[in-house]
Amino acid sequence: MLKHHFYTSESVTEGHPDKMCDQIADAILDAVLAEDPEGRVAIECLTKTGFVVVAGELTTNTYVDIQKVVRDTIRGIGYDDPEYGFDADGCGVLASISEQCPEIAQGVNATSDHEQGAGDQGLMFGYATNETEEYMPLPIILAHKLTKRLAEVRKNRTLSYLRPDGKSQVTVEYENGSALRVEAIVVAAQHDPGVSEEQVHKDIIEHVIMPICEKYIDENTKFHINATGKFVTGGPVADAGVTGRKIIVDTYGGHGSHGGGCFSGKDPSKVDRSGAYMARYIAKNVVAAGLCDQCEIQIAYSIGVAEPVSILVNCYGSAKILEEEISNIIRKHFPLKPLQIIKHLDLRRPIYQKTASYGHFGRNDPDFTWEKLDKVEELKKYLKE
Repeated sequence: MLKHHFYTSESVTEGHPDKMCDQIADAILDAVLAEDPEGRVAIECLTKTGFVVVAGELTTNTYVDIQKVVRDTIRGIGYDDPEYGFDADGCGVLASISEQCPEIAQGVNATSDHEQGAGDQGLMFGYATNETEEYMPLPIILAHKLTKRLAEVRKNRTLSYLRPDGKSQVTVEYENGSALRVEAIVVAAQHDPGVSEEQVHKDIIEHVIMPICEKYIDENTKFHINATGKFVTGGPVADAGVTGRKIIVDTYGGHGSHGGGCFSGKDPSKVDRSGAYMARYIAKNVVAAGLCDQCEIQIAYSIGVAEPVSILVNCYGSAKILEEEISNIIRKHFPLKPLQIIKHLDLRRPIYQKTASYGHFGRNDPDFTWEKLDKVEELKKYLKE
């Protein structure tokens, strides 16, 4: 562990073009699961000025009005005015969707002589730390709270000139593993033309930054707000958006490791999503039980095979018992086969669109079952007296 260091994480608002694509993909997933909990979904999106492309695989016994879902999602985010250069009613929507190919389906479908296997090969990571009450690293928690606050003051008209696009970045200073203060805060906030840079700077500090970060700010904290000047043109007009391009924002802000896949647009038979949720659930309960101060879990799968091919526990030197023992405890107390994970975390529900902005982890929402601490008491008994 570094004795003295700085760590930076970022977040983006729901109006960021990449996050728009994540939310559209997950809104389509929710529309399927609401009527067909066994539906198979693997949807991705691309957006640029004037259009959205929806592509992927969809196997379901229900009908989804793709046009309506896409436009409703965009409108809910806040792109409802043609003046923005991109709006829900004026953009084109192109869909190219086929069914899940049978070669993949045969490895996932459960039969009398074959239990449900993983939807693909892959490796997933989960992470937790006792640094914050959310069991998340402080930089990413603050970054998410800032972007969420940006959306709040836009939607409640506190800062009526704000537009949907935006980003945040927080740098935290650490000493011997403990957070001391915030060194720097970066905020990019899209706004209407005609608003002065000075007004935006003042309002963002007063209404966004201070309510979230005041306890960590001192006289040396640096603020970079719309650092290049005005930020009028944003969203898909300024930058193309693609599903799955904000995987570090979705997870732990760069702490720990990341597997190969994103989450959004994938039903829970895809272990990219369900395996990563289970890994977070395990890591959080292990840390909350006091077996270590921080924990990273890796789980890996082969397509069509139910049992994981490997499990790795890394406690970064903070383990109170042997990491090998923690690994054995995990196998004993946590379900690790894909179907077991889906059932234990109750993942076949239309809950996913709200995961697609402000992070999949560290949020106090009863639908986020992977955040529950219901294994803590079972795990505490393994601590040596």
